[in-house]
Amino acid sequence: MDTYTAFAGQARIAAGALPKVALALKHGATAHAPVAIFSDRTGRPVDLDLRGSDREILARLVSEVPAAPDQQPSEPRGRGRPRLGVVAREVTLLPRHWEWLSAQPGGASVALRKLVDEARRTSGDKDRAREAREAAYHFMSAMGGNLPQFEEASRALFADDLRRFASLLVDWPADIRDHAVALAHRHRAD
Repeated sequence: MDTYTAFAGQARIAAGALPKVALALKHGATAHAPVAIFSDRTGRPVDLDLRGSDREILARLVSEVPAAPDQQPSEPRGRGRPRLGVVAREVTLLPRHWEWLSAQPGGASVALRKLVDEARRTSGDKDRAREAREAAYHFMSAMGGNLPQFEEASRALFADDLRRFASLLVDWPADIRDHAVALAHRHRAD
């Protein structure tokens, strides 16, 4: 499940599932500080409409927040195995690729699924590390772009020198620093 973190100015005020964060913002005092909500998965800001009753807010969340890319319906269901979550999409390949795929046992679909699964197994750690770095960078850019050592911290982050990265953020406001470091290290907890 995706989680979100909200800040009022430089202070972290809520974290968790989006409904929990939204209702905490609606019912909590933010002391006139600007409020920003971030996706912990992407590090990008999220806009919420907190007008109306709790029930109206929760109903809007279902329609406003996009599903993860692997959960978005693409086109009306047709052929395939919809109960298994199989979704038909277009793939563009060169003729030699199609020839190779069609010669594989089970055909192109089975071969592509096997290739994707193997790539996920072999590069999964790298992909998670890259996603964590990008999330930390997006968050840092929004909340700490003008803070000391931002450029050096960004370089350390993308060099995967997380020890140096954390040391460069030592003078940042505690909640922003701690959240940026947590996002950067998130792939190690998965």
